[in-house]
Order: sequence, then C-alpha cells, then structure tokens
Amino acid sequence: MLDKTKSLIIVISAPSGAGKTTLTKRLLQISSFAYSVSFTTRPPRKNEIEGVDYYFISNEEFQKMVEEGKFVEWARVHGQLYGTSIDLLDNAIETKKDVVLEVDVKGGIEIKKKYPKAVLIFLLPPSWQELEKRLDKRNTEAEERIRERIKQAKKEITYAPSYDYLVVNDDINKALS
Repeated sequence: MLDKTKSLIIVISAPSGAGKTTLTKRLLQISSFAYSVSFTTRPPRKNEIEGVDYYFISNEEFQKMVEEGKFVEWARVHGQLYGTSIDLLDNAIETKKDVVLEVDVKGGIEIKKKYPKAVLIFLLPPSWQELEKRLDKRNTEAEERIRERIKQAKKEITYAPSYDYLVVNDDINKALS
C-alpha cells in the first residue's frame, strides 16, 4: 500500500437503503474524485454497468483474489461477496487523485486501519420507517429479504461511532453539503 498522504480518501458506508450509492454518484458528478469500483459476486441490478458500478465476478474468481491478497478489504454482505482492490485504490492514489469508496461498515474500518488518513462517513437513514420505504421502493427483493436487510441495518448502525462523520440522509442535497 502506498503513502497515504498523497490523496484524500473518503469512505462512505451505510446500511442498505440509506442512500450511499445515490450520494456517491452525486458526489462524483460535482467533484473531481475518482471512484474505486468494487468487485462483487452478486448479479448486476437493472442499469448497473460492468466496470462502472462494480466488477461482477464469480465466487471462484473472488476467492482466488482473496487468496492472492488482492483486496484491501472484503466482506460477505447479504450473502454476496464484495471487495476493494488494493491495486485499483493504490493506482488512484499514485496518480494523486482524491478517491471516494462505497463500502460496507466493517470494510470502512479496515480501510482506516490501512490508510489512517482516510475520512470515514457513515450515512444514516432519517428513520427506520423511511429505510423500509426505500428498500420496498427498489422493487428488487421479497418482503422477507427486506426484513433481513433492516435487521442487518440495526447491527451495522452500531459501527457508526467508529466513523469520523455521521450524516443523516433525509435530503440528498443537505447530505452532500
């Protein structure tokens, strides 16, 4: 891993449905940040693009990358594997680009251990009711799966005090500022 002082690394984490993807995309539109595209074993959602939103790979490919030490952090989230490539992150840092990452809560803490100057931002939903509404509105999962995500969100929020900043996402423009 490279000298961490060359670039600003911003890590955005949140429970599913809190708006981290929306916030990250808006941040990228209004800034010169590079985006660290994560690897995942989950299938692409509608409108997701390979190499832009994620690198979609098989479980076998992912496990090989884990064994080869290719990830700065990786985790199983909602039954799928996600990981941040050391090479892709270090390449952005090497070119002195500021980088934004969107990772799960434990991944954010792992990145902070390896890149101590990284800025961790934990995005919170305005309420549990709003979180449920957002997950339901996605129309991508069954009711039982939504309940599982809410249960997981309650666990993830316990990591919020380990983050540098807590942002309530009740309005995307306010959250961006």
